[in-house]
Amino acid sequence: MRYSVLKAVVYVSILAIIGLLAGCKDQVFQVNDIVSDPGAFSKPLTLEGVVYTYAKGNTSIVGVMDKKELQCTTPNCSKALLAVQADGKRLAVGDEIKATGSIKKESWGYVLKANQVEIIAKHNLGA
Repeated sequence: MRYSVLKAVVYVSILAIIGLLAGCKDQVFQVNDIVSDPGAFSKPLTLEGVVYTYAKGNTSIVGVMDKKELQCTTPNCSKALLAVQADGKRLAVGDEIKATGSIKKESWGYVLKANQVEIIAKHNLGA
């Protein structure tokens, strides 16, 4: 009997540890997850995407497209872009980034104000 109780305690402990570890992962969003309703994201988040263009007059703001858009090879693909502001970090067109920050409403639309940006790959967009 004592062996069965010990076995049950070990089993429950293992399940609890697995549950805690699974809950520790931060969700990483793609651009297409956010662009349809960016105002719905009120908490800090992490986004992955590819830099597609710069904002006119402010190179700290880039337009980021979903990574799935890399598969589109025709010139008439409509790319949904999310503005990402990365102060102090010079990003290049084609940089695949992971940015963490908060979505903020500006007079011209929504922007992810990133406090952390990591370049995870580089793509040649042919631009």
